[in-house]
Amino acid sequence: MTTAADLVADQAVDHYDRFLAEHYTWMLGGDLDALAARQRAALAEWGVTPRSAIGTAAGSLAVDLGCGPGHASLALAALGFDSVLAVDLSRPLLGELAAHAARSPAVRAVRADVRGALRELVRPGSAGAVVCLGDTLTHLPTRGDVAALFADVAAALAPEGTAVISYRDLTVPLTGTDRFLPVRATEDRIMTCFLEYPDDYNDYTVVVHDLIHTRADSDADWTLTARSYRKLRLSHAWVLEQLRTAGLRVRHEESGAGGLRTVVLERAARTRTYVQQENGDGQLSDQ
Repeated sequence: MTTAADLVADQAVDHYDRFLAEHYTWMLGGDLDALAARQRAALAEWGVTPRSAIGTAAGSLAVDLGCGPGHASLALAALGFDSVLAVDLSRPLLGELAAHAARSPAVRAVRADVRGALRELVRPGSAGAVVCLGDTLTHLPTRGDVAALFADVAAALAPEGTAVISYRDLTVPLTGTDRFLPVRATEDRIMTCFLEYPDDYNDYTVVVHDLIHTRADSDADWTLTARSYRKLRLSHAWVLEQLRTAGLRVRHEESGAGGLRTVVLERAARTRTYVQQENGDGQLSDQ
């Protein structure tokens, strides 16, 4: 049976497949190789390398959740991971990745829902790195899905593996003209986002309107196309609490433009605690 959460997820996929995918690499700067090079440098700075993971299977596998056109996947392969699972639901974006990954055999594009991908595709404790970047977290239908994904990340990571997540903190409602967010403008294309907080949505969601003006050449008229979809509003405090609950420890965090937050994580050390039973016996419990 299709649930309300499934409908929200389908709306996000449809928004990308029918509208945003053809503009996505352009809105990030237009050069996928340059994007991959910058992402590689950032991941290396955050300690995401195969050499950082120790174990029989650790270090060789990396997972890119919500990979889009794949600049992070290509970056992970360039860092030396033997196998990179690039997971997304957008067929056009996966197709774009496949074209670029032809020269990077370590990358394998997988069309799958990130909500179940780690449980279905990755053996527990085997991933040297898991990344979930951009707006992937805010595309999930519910905050419960986000919390469950964090638990999946913790389970998938090798003991010395690294996870990197990023998301935009949209919890503070914008008003007036502050709701219009310029994305990118070139001679033939202009993109702007408009945020709306309608009364029939709860405090954890925002409606994003993507507005794109295009023209064939400098003498042509501009044409406007627009579509809307919903995003989650995740506070930084809530995200940190859910990460801790999932068994992940923050190693580094930073803030960027547009409310983007990046958190670098590792599995929290597990401790053995002696638990006293009602009958007087006791046992060791993982905490």
